[in-house]
Amino acid sequence: MKIYSYRFLNILTVASLLWLSLPVAAQQATEQSDPAPREQVYYTIVDIPIPDGIELEVGGLAVIPDGSLGVATRRGEIWLIENPYMTGTRTPRFDRFATGLHEPLGLAYHDGSLYASQRSELTKLTDKNGDRQADAYETVVSWPLSGNYHEYSYGPLFTPEGDMLVNLNLGWIGHGASLAKWRGWMMKVSPEGNMVPLASGMRSPAGMGYNAAGDVFYAENQGDWVGSGRITHVETGDFVGNPEGLVWSHLEGSPVKLKPEDIPDTGDPMSKVAAEIPGFKTPAVWLPHGLMGISTSDILLDQTGGNFGPFTDQLFVGDQGHSKIVRVYLEKVNGVYQGVAFPFREGFSSGILRMVWGNDASMFVGMTSRGWSSTGKEPFGLQRLVWTGRVPFEIKTVKAQPDGFELEFTLPVDADAAGSTDSYQLSSFNYKYHHNYGSPVIELEELALKAALVSEDRLKVRLVVDGLKEGYIHEINASGIKSGEKMDLLHDVGYYTLNQIPSGEKANLSEIRKAAANPHAAHQNTAVAASNTAGTTGAATNTSKRMTEMPDTWTNGPDQSIVMGTLPGLKYDVELIEIKAGSKVKVTFNNNDDMLHNLVFAMPGTAIEVGEAALEMGLEGSQKNYIPDSDKVLFHTNILSPETSETIYFEAPAEPGEYAYVCTFPGHAYVMQGVMRVIK
Repeated sequence: MKIYSYRFLNILTVASLLWLSLPVAAQQATEQSDPAPREQVYYTIVDIPIPDGIELEVGGLAVIPDGSLGVATRRGEIWLIENPYMTGTRTPRFDRFATGLHEPLGLAYHDGSLYASQRSELTKLTDKNGDRQADAYETVVSWPLSGNYHEYSYGPLFTPEGDMLVNLNLGWIGHGASLAKWRGWMMKVSPEGNMVPLASGMRSPAGMGYNAAGDVFYAENQGDWVGSGRITHVETGDFVGNPEGLVWSHLEGSPVKLKPEDIPDTGDPMSKVAAEIPGFKTPAVWLPHGLMGISTSDILLDQTGGNFGPFTDQLFVGDQGHSKIVRVYLEKVNGVYQGVAFPFREGFSSGILRMVWGNDASMFVGMTSRGWSSTGKEPFGLQRLVWTGRVPFEIKTVKAQPDGFELEFTLPVDADAAGSTDSYQLSSFNYKYHHNYGSPVIELEELALKAALVSEDRLKVRLVVDGLKEGYIHEINASGIKSGEKMDLLHDVGYYTLNQIPSGEKANLSEIRKAAANPHAAHQNTAVAASNTAGTTGAATNTSKRMTEMPDTWTNGPDQSIVMGTLPGLKYDVELIEIKAGSKVKVTFNNNDDMLHNLVFAMPGTAIEVGEAALEMGLEGSQKNYIPDSDKVLFHTNILSPETSETIYFEAPAEPGEYAYVCTFPGHAYVMQGVMRVIK
């Protein structure tokens, strides 16, 4: 038997465990000294040690009835992990269950077998003699491939009837494209292998899951026709946004009758376009790009009955690029799903792709980073998220009202803080629906808050708001709120997608008038001009930090011309450039990647600082091309869509040194960097 050596727990995990071993009084004292209570106080990340030599690039997770955890990897293997909970003094045992698969990106257990989605097929794997190795590899159904690298396949998700759902990713040829039959579709597969199309409009549908009512949702990633990440309720016959897959809608059996030419490319908000097109399903919840992550992955319903904290029946949504999990509360208004997204837990070791519940109500989190770089630096990982038993002070739910929103909290609020309109800021915004990659935030508008009405039990606050807009995302910032014990909210900002404004009784006007006696009760409506140029180079402009026209004084042209592109895995294709101090420099940046990038030159040693400043720009980030207002930024391009380029001109710094260049698109700065060496 092979003896494996194991990787040790990371420093963050050890620190969390030591912290939690402190007496409660000491924990509370530490918490009070920190204005923002730390997430690990409530949800601790625990590493599952992986034996050396196993490249556990997680593509799928499934819990087996005997307590083992099945893990499919992008390397084409399936592992069974015995004792993944590390109970007692035993370390987990890894047995290789299957090998030779083609990048499985989903795994499910059903009636004694494991099912995995490979690139070109759905495969049933069965251990017939009980030796923890698959004896039978059976093709349930196969589908065509063009050979394009971007043709990922996800699933299966079993239905209550025993059928299976799979999602088929679009290919990439400078834009998303359905190069093989049914790419960009959700498909249903019977146990006998009969496959039928259900819905179209998917771009990169990395995750699927059920909500508490048993309805299916899928997760989408920003890209062409997709302004930001989102989750969408999917029913048979739906079109969910990307028209590339509609090239197959004419085929027999298609429940979607739209054609590619039926979808206008106007740049109007998606909700406005969809209102004129039957069968066009808009997202239930948008996940604002850079704020709620950048690469939406898995969807997991909290069915733990309160054993994972106060969020029963809510959804947890993973993010690969930002290595974090967000929390989603859904409600149905006028028959349409909508709801709110909040941050939940950051700090995972790699990019989150899959999540599944363990038998003890802890959450297994499977991760991978190769080619899809993430803020978590490890190339792969497997961790458990464990509730410590302490209830965080959070906004538990947000429900739409005829005249605003009702916020419900996990703990009673301080009535004075919660009843002051100064404790809140609200705004609405949207994204462009167009063929371009991503979108800036558009139509950003501050909303007038007329009153904040606190319930008698201090667990709810009704916000009376002017200017609600159907089809728009509403930012709700409650940074002024405190609990009855004077705790700050663990996360004080949420994003509510308001698809429908409910009918019903509005708040009592006399109470509103009393609240309005507060001179700070009302805010002026302020429209914020939105940029119409994100993801494109736009017209030539000259500013002090972005000169896209050669200065007239450069009569002899530039002293040096540099051409720079990108490589897969968030890299520039040139990691070091050398220029002379004070020289005239022309730089052409070609974004030949399949995601958005910019090129920002910064002071020595400030790449991460500038990148994190871009992250902190909030909703204005996309409008300003993620260029922070900082003296650390020297020169820059705009954000560029895939397959576009921009040329800038600048005079090199007079002082020699190792200057940085970096992509400040959210999350990229941690890995996408280079050095501009200035010499005398």
